[in-house]
Amino acid sequence: MNEATTPRDPAALAAFINLRVLNPEHEHWRRGVEAAVIYTRAHGDLKVPFTFRVPAAEEAERTGWPASLPSFPLGQWTADARRFYYRDDMDEQRITQLEKLGMVWSHADVAWTEGLSAARGWAAEHGHLLGPLDAAFQGAPVGIWLKNARAAARKAREIEQRRAKGLPVESSAGAMTRERREQLEEIDPSWCPAWPVTWQRCFHLVRLHLDTGQKLPTVAGEVVRQGEDLGRWVTTVRHGWDQLTGVQQWMCEQILGIAPADEDEKPKPRTSQADKWAMHYAAAAQFFAREGHLTVPRKHVETITLDGDGGQAQRDVSLKLGMWVDNQRRRAATLTPERMEQLSKVGMRWT
Repeated sequence: MNEATTPRDPAALAAFINLRVLNPEHEHWRRGVEAAVIYTRAHGDLKVPFTFRVPAAEEAERTGWPASLPSFPLGQWTADARRFYYRDDMDEQRITQLEKLGMVWSHADVAWTEGLSAARGWAAEHGHLLGPLDAAFQGAPVGIWLKNARAAARKAREIEQRRAKGLPVESSAGAMTRERREQLEEIDPSWCPAWPVTWQRCFHLVRLHLDTGQKLPTVAGEVVRQGEDLGRWVTTVRHGWDQLTGVQQWMCEQILGIAPADEDEKPKPRTSQADKWAMHYAAAAQFFAREGHLTVPRKHVETITLDGDGGQAQRDVSLKLGMWVDNQRRRAATLTPERMEQLSKVGMRWT
């Protein structure tokens, strides 16, 4: 008996007509699910690029695809499924089918999941989640991802503070959810400090150094960890103690045992260009008061006495006045009117 005269089951025939003729959308869905199953088996997920198509018939067998799905637009099919899902236009059975295959409904969620995985891997290698901007894990730009995550967390924090004060919030777009913040805090509670990340990273590395039984590094170049000079950082903290917040001071003192530097340990402040000019002008005025003119030999050195700052003793400073006066005369075109007037009062001859 040939196929044309073979009796068909009425129920199967009805299903065939409904699927292929009366409701072709069901056939498109079935083919999409079939392609999704094969893609998931091959790639381990359903993160299908939008432009992905099943290979053409002549390539299908060679690449492991059935000949029944030539050139099927799986990427577009997946994107359409997400669109129907967000329009609340997909029945529960289909939602369940896709979720069993590992469907992620939001591209933003996909990016977050991948970034979180890379951040977790980077933290496992380095012991913290305070990576520099160029930090990467298996090619993933963890440093940039964390920078964006911190911006989102800070925006969420600002919104919470405004709401606590009863102030209006224009938009919460771009703010990090509490769930995502907790995911990062599980990896490293200090991942988003209120002060610079570099400072917190050095703090963490010094603490790890001390936990191994080593002494506190205090000399630049003495201990370098993960590219950070810990001795230089400790010195900077001690000298800039007053610029730290109360919390930072407590952390350094109570956890690391760092004490602020004494005044005699701090480097002397650099003399600004304005201060240098003022000192040379004082020398010129002193020379004029004594000599009655400002015709200073080029090699002349004038010594003036400066008052001590902060209770310190007076000190004498020797200045190359002759050279300075000559330079002021040469640079007259660039001097301010106020400085030219000051020099004229102490006998400056401009020609």
